[in-house]
Amino acid sequence: MMFLAIPLLLLELYLSLKVGENIGFLWSVIWIVLSMSIGISLLQRSSYTMMGNLTSVKLGKLDLKSFENASMSYFVGAILLIIPGVLSDLFGVIALCYTLYLQFVAKITPEQTKFDTKKGDDDVIDVEIIDEHTDRNSRS
Repeated sequence: MMFLAIPLLLLELYLSLKVGENIGFLWSVIWIVLSMSIGISLLQRSSYTMMGNLTSVKLGKLDLKSFENASMSYFVGAILLIIPGVLSDLFGVIALCYTLYLQFVAKITPEQTKFDTKKGDDDVIDVEIIDEHTDRNSRS
């Protein structure tokens, strides 16, 4: 795990310095403060998001796996926005977009119906009646 963390931290530092060079120090500070504010705001409103997800599960619009994924990606996205840096902000926005996908696109799928939509002769039982009382000689 440590072998993966060090290159990511170096990439984070490199990207943050390059973006800072291009947009300037003041805009970099504004970006960091703004993304941190958005992340904190998202964490403060997380209870409303969780209740909305639970309501979707109750209505059958989200399954439990999607609920778990949406909740985890929401929290991870909010925390990544709080961490200063370009790469962490990018990963945070991707996680939040995944959350939005699960909350809105997954809700568009039609709910399962409670009644049987098949039509036809499903209620008919096909049987063959064998008359045991007939004479065996008459069957030729």
